[in-house]
Amino acid sequence: MAKIKVAIAGVGNCASALLQGVTYYSERGPDEGLTYWKVGSYTPEDIEFVAAFDVSAKKVGKDLSQAIFQGPNNTQKIADVPKTGVVVKKGPVLDGIGKYLKEVVPLSAKSEEDVVEELDRSGAEILVNYLPVGSTAASHRYAECAIESGAAFVNAIPVFIASDASWASRFAKAKLPVAGDDVMSQVGATVLHKTLVKMAIDRGVKVDETYQLNIVGDTDFLNMLEESRLKDKRESKTSAVRAMSPYEVPTRIGPSDYVPFLANDKVCYIWLKGRYFGGTTVKMDVKLHVVDAYDSGGVMVDAIRGTKIALDRGVSGQLTSLSAFCFKHPPVQMPYPAAKAAFEDFTSGQLER
Repeated sequence: MAKIKVAIAGVGNCASALLQGVTYYSERGPDEGLTYWKVGSYTPEDIEFVAAFDVSAKKVGKDLSQAIFQGPNNTQKIADVPKTGVVVKKGPVLDGIGKYLKEVVPLSAKSEEDVVEELDRSGAEILVNYLPVGSTAASHRYAECAIESGAAFVNAIPVFIASDASWASRFAKAKLPVAGDDVMSQVGATVLHKTLVKMAIDRGVKVDETYQLNIVGDTDFLNMLEESRLKDKRESKTSAVRAMSPYEVPTRIGPSDYVPFLANDKVCYIWLKGRYFGGTTVKMDVKLHVVDAYDSGGVMVDAIRGTKIALDRGVSGQLTSLSAFCFKHPPVQMPYPAAKAAFEDFTSGQLER
């Protein structure tokens, strides 16, 4: 089986979890924790990392297997990643480093690499965007580079590219698939919140109001202390939950605070109030505790393999079913069971997109 050649923009905790996860399953074979061992004919061990970009002096110039363990990365270690032979190159900075990240991410003094040239040289088929939240200009630059180099684009962050009609048209014109936006964790706040709202409505509850609060101690949430970088993030998470209701529900969702000693452990609180039989009040108060980076790792393994299937079939433009299954702000929102069924239909060849 040919490898799926993947490049990564942003070597943070999520990239670390993805690399460690691929190593973990390559060593153990089918094991717990995956939604699918095979997507089409591809297993996790078919993913090969061939290029990586970052701007940190602690990561640029190092082998990718070493760079993922450099601070301020702080997710837990689950695997010893063997040397990849992939040296992390300096990418464009643009708006990738906000005012809070400047305090903990020393910028590399090396010259910025030609991203298109590096993608071409490495033979990358898919470019995964893992930049910090709010990196709009930098994400657009990487999307441009993917189109120019002939690579598919998987957008894990809340900058709207796959769900933007103009960007989707450009990828379709280039005969390349694009998936996103903003990865939805495997057992995360958004999928749980969506499920609770949909369940309540399906069971006849009139949902009156709901909120979601999250706290973490990683650089993702340190970065999101900068309110100006949160516009798309709030819209992404809120629209995913609101799409589960046929009527407007007062909803407040937001990355809420940075608690350094939590490291990459994420604590989420979801609250919902509604009325059921006879107008009687029902309330749900849920607490979720996960390791944030690994919560997205299994989903990205599926997104990468699904995107490779699209490449194999010559499917271009928005990957609607894959995006609805794997991301918070897809081109088309779906309840989780419908999105999963659509993804399975697509990857088994029953649907075009």
